[in-house]
Amino acid sequence: REIAIAVKEGGSDPVNNSKLRDVIAKAKANNVPNDNIARSIKKAAGEAGSVTYEQATYEGYGPGNIAVIVEVVTDNRNRTAAEMRHIFDKSGGNLGNSGCVGWMFDKKGQIIIERTALMDEDEVMLAALDAGALDFVPQDDAFEVYTEPAAFSGVREALEGAGYAFISAEVAMIPQNT
Repeated sequence: REIAIAVKEGGSDPVNNSKLRDVIAKAKANNVPNDNIARSIKKAAGEAGSVTYEQATYEGYGPGNIAVIVEVVTDNRNRTAAEMRHIFDKSGGNLGNSGCVGWMFDKKGQIIIERTALMDEDEVMLAALDAGALDFVPQDDAFEVYTEPAAFSGVREALEGAGYAFISAEVAMIPQNT
């Protein structure tokens, strides 16, 4: 579904569509076969009468008043809104209005690099910052690299080209307070 949205927004050529490149990289990281990726791209590009997917964001509070943002891809907004309301109610939370918790999060590119014994922290940090990263946070078993959403593709490609293995790489909503 994410591939279909990326193709509709920017075309079916990953060379010219950075969002499609990012979605393909995410799919490959999740072991999606190349045939399935290619079939999804062709289906989204060729079938005018196919199902139209759209993105929606729901905000609310979970158990213990934890701020929750849910980003979904749906083919039916009405059904999805009802289902989200049901899920929030069932889990002891409540679905809020648009913007009720969004101010507590920043949209950033987040790349988590797997840490190995042979890696030099300073070398990884310099590679990330040279590629255009905003922030670099070393952890015990990984390095977290944060970017502006617009610079995410370039930083991911630069770090991938430098030979670093990613645990995850995506544009995400990062909480200002945990």
